[in-house]
Amino acid sequence: MVTLVKFIHLAAISIWAAGIVSLPGLYVQRAHIRKDDELYRLQKIVRFSYVRILSPAAFVAIATGTGLTFLQHPYSGWFSVKLVLVGMLIVIHVLTGLVIIRLFGKGEVYPVWRFIIATMLSCLVAGGIIFVVLARPDINLTLPPGVFEPGGLKKLVSEVSPWEIP
Repeated sequence: MVTLVKFIHLAAISIWAAGIVSLPGLYVQRAHIRKDDELYRLQKIVRFSYVRILSPAAFVAIATGTGLTFLQHPYSGWFSVKLVLVGMLIVIHVLTGLVIIRLFGKGEVYPVWRFIIATMLSCLVAGGIIFVVLARPDINLTLPPGVFEPGGLKKLVSEVSPWEIP
């Protein structure tokens, strides 16, 4: 069961990360479009990729990752770093969707500098996830005790919160 969930998780996150890395390459083609039918074709490809492939892959990756968390209980420093990187990938995913909404308006272009930054940032985040998962480094941060334990943040917040936390 765990092996199947891991396989699905790995396949989904591979599709998701590859799509996030490659979409800016499609965006930058917007500057070379002259005819309306070419613009429509590019818009159709980009929207199909985002809505029908990347977003479902992201959902499956997050759902299976959540399932693996409950099946394996990987509560350690490297796992927390991985979750931060996955959160960054989610932010990039949302920003990518916002670019799609705006990109195909009249006179809009996607500058090359933005393409380079978006591609590099996406590669760094995806590569960081792969590194952290495969290397599983021992993370020794000077954080309050209990931060990397299940329920640790609740204990910390309950000490400083003026309200009762159930």
